[in-house]
Amino acid sequence: MPRSSSLIARVAGAAAGVVLAAATALVAALPAQAASLTQVTGFGSNPGNLTMYAYRPDGLPAGAPAVVLLHGCVQNASTYVANSGWQKYADQWKFTLIAPQQPSGNNANSCFNWFETGDTARGQGEALSIKQMVDYAKTNYGTAAARVYVSGLSAGGAMSAAMLAAYPDVFAAGSIIAGIPYRCATSTVTAFSCMNPGVDKTPAQWGDLARGAYAGYTGKRPRVAIWHGTSDTTVATANAAESRDQWTNVLGLSTTPTSTSTLPAGTGLEVYGNDQVRLYRVSGMGHGTPVDPGTGADQCGTAGAYFLDTICSTYRDALFFGLGGGGASPSPTPTATASPPPTASPSPSPTAAPVCVTASNYAHVVAGRAYQSGGYAYALGSGQRMGLYNTFYKSTLKQTGPAYWVIGC
Repeated sequence: MPRSSSLIARVAGAAAGVVLAAATALVAALPAQAASLTQVTGFGSNPGNLTMYAYRPDGLPAGAPAVVLLHGCVQNASTYVANSGWQKYADQWKFTLIAPQQPSGNNANSCFNWFETGDTARGQGEALSIKQMVDYAKTNYGTAAARVYVSGLSAGGAMSAAMLAAYPDVFAAGSIIAGIPYRCATSTVTAFSCMNPGVDKTPAQWGDLARGAYAGYTGKRPRVAIWHGTSDTTVATANAAESRDQWTNVLGLSTTPTSTSTLPAGTGLEVYGNDQVRLYRVSGMGHGTPVDPGTGADQCGTAGAYFLDTICSTYRDALFFGLGGGGASPSPTPTATASPPPTASPSPSPTAAPVCVTASNYAHVVAGRAYQSGGYAYALGSGQRMGLYNTFYKSTLKQTGPAYWVIGC
């Protein structure tokens, strides 16, 4: 991940991704071009000397959300947008993708400089360049200020952590994939020990480092999802727990999960607090972004170097960010109670006699007929949004299969 890393230099470069090219209209009534990843210039003073790309789906409404995507080492913006699966959901759920790119002149391996204090501090370097890209999107695309998110892999994951720490007032949530806690390293030399074997600090010590990125900030903190392969030898798996310790402490949460779940591809999910922090451990996966090529609602991406065929992390992150509206939700099998995370929408198996229950949304969640996320209740199985998660808002749910509920009766 550091610019001088011989480890990264020995790794084969990621296959270059190709984004959709502009298409010629077949009839005069159609637009002249389809949406494509486009370079944007003049987005700010750009002290980090980064390149900005943006993807805006056709039919993007005013006030749409945006996701900032930070590629890993030996990758670029188009590779990450094309292979990670984010374009599929941007088209489907209508949000903007902002894809910063690190030029080789900044870092020989095109890594974001997550280990340089001048590039990860608020108001400086690469971190400020990325923030200026967000500001540009708000001004020129009408991006909703309260619905901006960030996700990244490896060095991009570590930079994602930096953005969440330095700009908690900008990002509502973020995803750290095979990344490292904020301010683990402050130089190229210390970056290696952070990568492997990892650095052990107390939750309070990690939390203080993140809080120090914006001293005195008392506003709302972003929600955080952490992804790590259990066989990652590039960025040691210990970093997953250390990142968990950092963000649970920042959010004032216990390091004991409120629920645990089993997901496809041997993925374990731990949920902390009121679904404020998630930790995904992908069994047997090495260093890369989890993808699951296919046409299913919860499938995405293209397998390749650093894009590993396991589970579609993008789908679950998009729903965690709240980008999927009332659509389908991921399918965990809870092994502990309290705020179970979202569940998928398998085809329901009919039961002999449907069961109907009318209760408050709070009671539905407590009884396991629904789950809550972002202040709303969702029917278990179907993922249909029921309304506010409280004791006053009532809903009627009908069971149409094992662990599968729909609204109405």
